[in-house]
Order: sequence, then structure tokens, then C-alpha cells
Amino acid sequence: MIIGIPKEIKNNENRVGMTPAGVFALKKNNHTVYVQSTAGEGSGFLDKDYEEVGAIILPTIEEVYAISDMIVKVKEPIASEYDLIKEDQILFTYFHFASSEELTKAMIRRKAICIAYETVEDEDGTLPLLTPMSEVAGRMAIQQGAKYLEKPIKGRGILLGGVPGVAPGKVLILGAGVVGVQAAKMAAGLGASVTIMDINMKRLRYLNDVLPNNVITAFSNEYSIRQHIKTHDLIIGGVLVKGGKAPKLITRDMLKEMKPGTVIVDVAVDQGGCFETTKPTTHEDPTYIIDDVVHYCVANMPGAVPYTSTLALTNVTLNYVVKIANLGWREACNRDKTLEKGLNIIKGEVVYEELLHAFES
Repeated sequence: MIIGIPKEIKNNENRVGMTPAGVFALKKNNHTVYVQSTAGEGSGFLDKDYEEVGAIILPTIEEVYAISDMIVKVKEPIASEYDLIKEDQILFTYFHFASSEELTKAMIRRKAICIAYETVEDEDGTLPLLTPMSEVAGRMAIQQGAKYLEKPIKGRGILLGGVPGVAPGKVLILGAGVVGVQAAKMAAGLGASVTIMDINMKRLRYLNDVLPNNVITAFSNEYSIRQHIKTHDLIIGGVLVKGGKAPKLITRDMLKEMKPGTVIVDVAVDQGGCFETTKPTTHEDPTYIIDDVVHYCVANMPGAVPYTSTLALTNVTLNYVVKIANLGWREACNRDKTLEKGLNIIKGEVVYEELLHAFES
């Protein structure tokens, strides 16, 4: 099979779909790999690194799409890429279709095979290709939140860890999945007072046993959220609905209950966000303020740490890429039900259940 690795063109997206080690593995399986020139530079991989393991470098994104049977990317195609996608071409990437009707309709029109990293699902319900980026985003949420709590950038002027004689800052985390747990670990490590909320009591009991003593678990409902937001300095939204839109757990009217300078970080922005006032931002312009509340809603947070993120992503995607290349998408999905869950759109037809209802009014 011919595999193409284009350069990501989303704002400040420095990750790349595959490392040289990934190309090496594909070449060992007798596949041809084309990499767009400078595609890996943002992650620390030069063209010569790819050439040394057998990749062919092409100068333009148009050439990569035109020659490839399968495109391996990091982020969803943006509008300038839509017309480059060929009928029956396999696209293996993060799509997050539920957050963009425009993207969904474009991929239906192009009649491509769209396999979404974020819906590849193991038998136990875990999402192996989303997990590493959720780990990165969860940890980054605390880094960024701590920074934007500083007064010069309109935050409350709170040091999350406090100092002797001064209480630490308070962090509220909505969602006890991968993002929430990684955020809790980071916040606890800084010495903050952390509350993590979820609707799954079994999960909360487990976390109560394994997380540090400065992390408190709480059952999530609207009343409880409304009470907690009044006293917390940093709020992390980490709720995931597999393949669907995130629920709006914090509404516009609730912002007025928060202290001026509170920072909210919506890691669920790729799935539409779990705050009503969420709108996607970029690393170039990451924040905005509504009702004196600082919003950080960058839609590709791991793109800011591309070396770590690209390695972590290739670690989990490569086996699936090789399987698709060796067997073809249809046979690979027939044999691997985990991979089959990643099928979202096939030749113009939506096949992922949650996506079928994503845009119903």
C-alpha cells in the first residue's frame, strides 16, 4: 500500500502523523511511504531522518494526497484539504466529527474511508488511540491553568501550590476519565487542593483509594457543580462522550457565580466543549474573557508539546496502520473489532451510531 504523511496545517499544529520509526516498520512490511517535506520538523524529525528509513519526500501536500492510498494524519482535514481527498482513499486521523457538521458533510461528499482515532475502542470500553493525547492534554490543562491564574494575564493571582502560611489554590475537575485523572495528578503534585467530580460512583471509589490525599472525590450533578464553582480558582472540563458532543455542564449564567479571575480550561473543546461559553481557540491566541472568567479552549493542546505527543501517538497508532496497510481497511476491520469501532464514514455513508444523531436539532 502507498501511505502518505502530509504536513499538518492547522494553526500551530506541530505534530506529525508518524515518526521515522513508524516509517521504518511500514517499509519492513514492504509498503511505500511518502512524507511531505518538513512535515516532521515541528516534532524534531528532519526530512533526512525519514529518508534514511526509506521514505520518499514530496514537496507539496497536493502530491502526497494525490499518490497515497492511505493518509495518516494527526488532526482532522481543514477546508483547504477537502478537495485533495480522493474517493475510496483511507484517512486515519483524529476527526471529532460531532463538533463539526461542515467537516462531516465534506467527508461524506468526498466518499473517503474515514477511520477516527478517537472512536477506536477496546472490549473494555477504553479508547487506546485517544488515551495518550488525553494524558498529555490533562497534564497540560494544569500547566496552562496555573499560568493563566497569574494576575498579568487577568487571572486571580493565585499560586496553585500556595506557600507556608498561605492556603493552596483550589482546582475543580469535571470528569474522572483519563483527562481528569491526569489533571488531578498534576494539580495534586503542585500542592493544590483538588476536587474531581463524576457520575460514576465505582470510578470515584477507585480514585478515592489511589489518588493523593489532597484530591477529594465528589458526585457530579448540577446543584453540586453550582456550589463548587463558587469556591474554586481553576476549573477543568474533561468530560467525554464517545463520538458524540460533550454535555454543557457549566452554563453562561453560572459564570457570574465564579470569582473574578477564575480560569476555566475546556479539554472537551474538540467534542464541542462542556462549557456553554466555549469556542475553539489556538495556541497563538489561546484565551478570552467572559464575565471576568478566563477561558482557555485550545482545540489541539498536545500540539504545543509535539515531540512528546508525536512519539506517544505513534506508539499506539502504528500497529493499526501496519494492519490496515497489510490487509486493507475492510479485512483489517473484520479481523479487529477494536479497529472496526473507528469506522465513522464509509464511501459517503455515516456508519458510527453516535454521529448519526450528532446534528439533530
